[in-house]
Amino acid sequence: YTLHLADSSLIMGHRLSEWAAHGPTLEQDIAISNIALDLIGQSRNFYQYAALISGDGHSEDSLAYLRDANDFKNLLINELPNGDWAHTTLKIFFFSNFQSLLYNKMIGSSDKQLAAIAEKSLKEVTYHLRWSSEWIIRLGDGTDESHLRIQKALNDLYAYTSEMFEMEDFENSLLSSNVSIDVKTLQQSWNEKNQDIFNEASLIITNTAPHPQKGKQGKHTEHLQLILDEMQELQRKYPGLEW
Repeated sequence: YTLHLADSSLIMGHRLSEWAAHGPTLEQDIAISNIALDLIGQSRNFYQYAALISGDGHSEDSLAYLRDANDFKNLLINELPNGDWAHTTLKIFFFSNFQSLLYNKMIGSSDKQLAAIAEKSLKEVTYHLRWSSEWIIRLGDGTDESHLRIQKALNDLYAYTSEMFEMEDFENSLLSSNVSIDVKTLQQSWNEKNQDIFNEASLIITNTAPHPQKGKQGKHTEHLQLILDEMQELQRKYPGLEW
């Protein structure tokens, strides 16, 4: 469960780091780079905890850099290529909307370390959600070209969001002890926030069929392996390096 939380933040953070020095303006370049750093920082906290409770000699570095693609449990949407600015900001919006609801619930987890990580991360995620919401509205209610691009992003990405609210065995097994969060209970609030922003941006959800692949089950697109090839290269060549 902890690895799933770490993997989703790490892979999204790594994807967003690809925008460094490529943002549309200097201010937005810095903003998206900071969001990437926030997510990688969240992943470090989760990996450190996962290494502690594993009891088998793992470290945060071995968990991030020495696991194969089918061992990763990140949400599938987080590994997709950035695409244009509309695709990227919509991915951030979907994920930060989900994380905001998840971390608010996780503060009440019986696992005090997970609760503490969630509380620490929530301030960052609140900013990510506000920043991305403003961009969705700005693009949707802007020029014909910007509206076309953000609507296309919505058409392309919405199918991947259903996985956020599907419970896997590693989540269900921790429900009775109040460690994990039943993500199904978050979906209505997530939808309501989406609709508020989409209404203001004049966007329409047209594709609601869920994507069949499940990143939480270790079933990934070819894009994850390409990410890991780049991200893990140094650690695999020189084992033992630290962040």
